[in-house]
Amino acid sequence: MVAGPIVRQSGEVVGEHHGLANYTIGQRKGLGIQAAEQAAEPLYVIGVNPHGNALVVGTADELGGSALTAGRVNWVSGESPDAPFRAEVKIRYKAQPVPALIEPLGGERIRVTFDEPLRDITPGQGAVVYDGDVCLGGGIIEREPVTAPAAT
Repeated sequence: MVAGPIVRQSGEVVGEHHGLANYTIGQRKGLGIQAAEQAAEPLYVIGVNPHGNALVVGTADELGGSALTAGRVNWVSGESPDAPFRAEVKIRYKAQPVPALIEPLGGERIRVTFDEPLRDITPGQGAVVYDGDVCLGGGIIEREPVTAPAAT
């Protein structure tokens, strides 16, 4: 694993990571962030910039989002919906399902837009679609582009 910079969304370098694979979205502990920066307000992993080998951190307010894209989607019915529809989605095993708009993108992919932002949308985790207690299907959360610049 290759070490690299830990950066804020502004591009400010606040530390050094020990390989991007060692960190998960939402992680707060063990980041290796400069003590003065961390003392001002807790920082969390909010994304990665694999092209710049940068770990992107931010405040709790910067964590999460209101949408995700999932791939490798399987539908219990065996057929992909042909139009957007409303349902509930779980992004963590023990999380409560939350209301969202599901948009089929074709090619076993969907776009999920939540009614309210969620804190821990994590690439590689499952996104499972429900109609009440009935599981309609699910897929794997894909990595969204990170808008943070490379470290300066």
